Amino acid sequence: MNAMTVTTASGRLLGRTDAGVHSYLGVPYAAPPFGASRLRPPQPVATWSGVRDAISFGAEPPQLKPPADHPTAAMVWDPAEPGDDCLNLNIWTPDPGTHGLPVMVWIPGGMFEVGTGATYDGGRFARDGIVCVTINYRVGPEGFLYLADGDANLGLLDQIAALGWVRDNIAAFGGDPANVTIFGESAGAMSVGTLLAVPRAEGLFGRAICQSGAADRVISADTALRVGRELAERLGIEATRDAFTAITPDHLLLAAAELKGDLLAHPDPARWGFEVIASMLPWQPVIDGDVLPGYPVDRIAAGAAAGVDVMVGSNTDDWKLFVIANGSLERVTDETLTGPVATHGFETALAYGLSAEAVTAYRAARPGAGPGELLAAIETDWWCRIPAICLAEAHADATSATYMYEFAWPAPGVGACHALEIGFVFDTLDHGRHQMLGPLLGGAPQALADTMHGAWVAFATTGDPGWPKYDLGRRATMRFDTVSRLVEDPRAFERGLWETTGRFATSVAAGAR
Repeated sequence: MNAMTVTTASGRLLGRTDAGVHSYLGVPYAAPPFGASRLRPPQPVATWSGVRDAISFGAEPPQLKPPADHPTAAMVWDPAEPGDDCLNLNIWTPDPGTHGLPVMVWIPGGMFEVGTGATYDGGRFARDGIVCVTINYRVGPEGFLYLADGDANLGLLDQIAALGWVRDNIAAFGGDPANVTIFGESAGAMSVGTLLAVPRAEGLFGRAICQSGAADRVISADTALRVGRELAERLGIEATRDAFTAITPDHLLLAAAELKGDLLAHPDPARWGFEVIASMLPWQPVIDGDVLPGYPVDRIAAGAAAGVDVMVGSNTDDWKLFVIANGSLERVTDETLTGPVATHGFETALAYGLSAEAVTAYRAARPGAGPGELLAAIETDWWCRIPAICLAEAHADATSATYMYEFAWPAPGVGACHALEIGFVFDTLDHGRHQMLGPLLGGAPQALADTMHGAWVAFATTGDPGWPKYDLGRRATMRFDTVSRLVEDPRAFERGLWETTGRFATSVAAGAR
């Protein structure tokens, strides 16, 4: 059944209606980023005449997806395909004829290398009175190549362009442009945390939710330029934007994949820098001095997001999934865990700034844990838990609210791993494999989905998810599990350890700060 026709600034759209929810899919928010617009900031959408169908997902930005027989393919549901008109978004609304509904804009994750808004179904948010939007943005070198030539952070600029489109058009779908919550997971959450510190994003949203990612995963301009030059050398071209635009997207992706493989095989800090070695992410937001003027947590602590309500959290076993997937759970030993970075790469605590004494403290706190399990705990803390605490601390004294959560429900074999909470947040447990980590959600408790989804809806609607605000005295944290409960300062050990050792919540070298 067709949905109502809506009129946007660019033209009229016709979507569809399912179970009382109206959806408008594949809606362009910027022009195709190719031709003269390739590797340039997003440009406005061209208007169209007549009525444009918006009944199926649009193209996704250039990216290398795993082959169908790869183990991760079954875990990452991605129904889209790369194409030119890839800067698009998807909208679910309970009624485009109403007005003043809260708006939630989802920024997908994917290591800043893959990802699409088509993976996520916002229909249950619409069922509960929210206008839900999921977006695409450029990833990999198309979105985060840095050449020190004035154009930087194109992926972030895409996100800002999408939020600008929401501000200008969401009222046509029943939404309130003055009540927008941005939320995301992993690289999407890192994007959300970074946008809190980006001047061009100011005023485009009033609330933000960071799921297993925060405001820490950025790199210095010097390191980003080093990566850009490595890619140019691999392609045999000058490190200029004109030279890169002469390379086809497919060729660029293959070269970027080779660069990533080289990084993983030869993690030499002298070549790549500790910022990249620790994360193994060559493509990240860059402190370019313009789009991103400084380190995000520092800017947030100085008041950059003082008017934005923030909810931030992590999963109990966030990084265990990856330690299992890459074989480290069984392969890492006590010797490699504390060995030199250049020898063992990601299988070393040294990459995260931890000393042998700090690893001993982890071992004492987890009696019986093997070296692979200790690595998973260290990586969970470095990637997700400590950055979440750091963001909450930076924002706790703001004039707006701060809330903290931890997702603790364990899937068999992998625990409360990275991205597992998404099906609960979107209330899509019944979607089976057609969602992120779908194969792990069989038998998941619907009551927990009701609780988490309801908290996200409440936060977007009123700014209060239903538990006390986070402050530096109590550190109130909602722990979501089969039985959810409020806990106080649940990660005092980890917080105290990382405050005194390691690269606390940042991959940016001290000189970049």
